[in-house]
Amino acid sequence: MAGYGLTKPDHLSEALKSELKNLNIESEIINASVSGDTTKGGLNRINWTLEEKANLIILGLGANDMLRGIDPDEVKGNLNQIILKVKAKNIPIILAGFISPESYGKNYKEKFDNIYPSLAKEHNLILMPFLLQDIALNPKLNLGDGKHPNREGVKVMAKNLTPYVVKQLKK
Repeated sequence: MAGYGLTKPDHLSEALKSELKNLNIESEIINASVSGDTTKGGLNRINWTLEEKANLIILGLGANDMLRGIDPDEVKGNLNQIILKVKAKNIPIILAGFISPESYGKNYKEKFDNIYPSLAKEHNLILMPFLLQDIALNPKLNLGDGKHPNREGVKVMAKNLTPYVVKQLKK
């Protein structure tokens, strides 16, 4: 979500703002993400992030944890703590999930893939099951590294995320 390898106008925050504007929804979107961040880093920064007045938080952390093979229990614990801190401020959350490739093994994949649905259910959150839906493994929508969305991939991500934001706004 930080926009690795992209200029600011091509970041997800800008693409999402544009998608919302197309629906006549004016928004100010603060991109509080950090390139390469993990759930632990997000947990370490959440109190600073919450100093900004927010009406909604899109929590999309965990992909870098998975790429580093961090234990899914640790990832889930970090996300849970972030969610609890955000909920304590009465800020709605959209949980944007990730899935693990099979190359990490069946056990890791099952545990990791269950993190987001179980947290969404436990905390009654709107869940976008896979933030990189239609983008992951599509060379036309990723940078040369095959891991980070390019400009067009970010546009797809924003289009896919918009209905979840609209649903939360209507809650």
